[in-house]
Amino acid sequence: MPDPHPHIRPGRPWLDTKGERIQAHGGSILYADGTFYWYGENKEKTLPGSGIWHWGIRLYASRDLYTWEDRGLIIPPRPDDPDSPLHPAKQVDRPHIIHDRRRERFVCWLKIMGPEFQESTVLVADAIEGPYRIVRTGLRPLGMSAGDFDLVVDPHDGKGYHYFERVHSELVCADLTGDYTDVSGYYSTHFPRPHPPFVREAPAYFRRGAKHYLFTSGTSGYLTNPSEVAVADSYHGPWTVLGNPHPGDATGTSYRSQISSVFKHPHKKDLYIALADRWLPGVPAEVSAKALEHLAAPAPAAGTPTEAEARLRAGLMDPDTSVADYVWLPVRFDGDMPYLDWCDEWRIEDFD
Repeated sequence: MPDPHPHIRPGRPWLDTKGERIQAHGGSILYADGTFYWYGENKEKTLPGSGIWHWGIRLYASRDLYTWEDRGLIIPPRPDDPDSPLHPAKQVDRPHIIHDRRRERFVCWLKIMGPEFQESTVLVADAIEGPYRIVRTGLRPLGMSAGDFDLVVDPHDGKGYHYFERVHSELVCADLTGDYTDVSGYYSTHFPRPHPPFVREAPAYFRRGAKHYLFTSGTSGYLTNPSEVAVADSYHGPWTVLGNPHPGDATGTSYRSQISSVFKHPHKKDLYIALADRWLPGVPAEVSAKALEHLAAPAPAAGTPTEAEARLRAGLMDPDTSVADYVWLPVRFDGDMPYLDWCDEWRIEDFD
């Protein structure tokens, strides 16, 4: 029987209408025709020792943001093609889908981590539920190794922007081409850092009034770290760092989560929801914080970004992400500063 007073419960297992764990990690939400669509990485088969990183991109649908119906794999894996970027062993991360209203189609970008470079695969579909077809593989935007990213479309002029981590270096904002399947060549660079875990990744863009915002995390693999929020007056900045948006988190682990995207509720005056993943629910915050202290220590003099990455990822490359949870929290604003306060549970209806 449906709960007459449903809640969002951050950090607790979330089940779909069939009673199964929701698998939409590194995800985002699109809203269309009265329906919310939540999509992300399907990790149901990503078990330790399996050699499986992903099992496609999964889509869920809801009318209220509480109850989610599984709509299946909109981008299925290709287990019979080891050379495909969609093979389950390929490190497919952080899908982002945008609506190309001029062509009435949907464009999806996927980050593909490789041993030497991080690249993008781009797909298109005539409907959000697919089928999607690949139009670009091996894409290195601006010739760069591109890590975690977000895609943005201006609601007024339709211009697109690609925010991505230039691996182990800085954050880049690049203009998209008119069809959203590539970058145009114009870009700006932001937040230069010397090495992980200080380099910013997981950019999550949102806009409130005239202000542009970016949530980012540090670079520490699946170990959680302090988030950072920055504000600007334009897509390309300059960006002003405002600080850590998690004021109640003394452990510096962003409530043991990493933000993947921010969703503005279409029917609420000022409700922004930060979607985050708790990749390692079994790791206590104190353990993660202690490990992060060690990783943040200066690398050996001969250290390189590649070696630093190896230090960060040692022992963390094969966790059980099939049981990763979600941490969804409403954004509270104090002037221009956005905060994420911990809530054991909260309701959409509590917001105007």
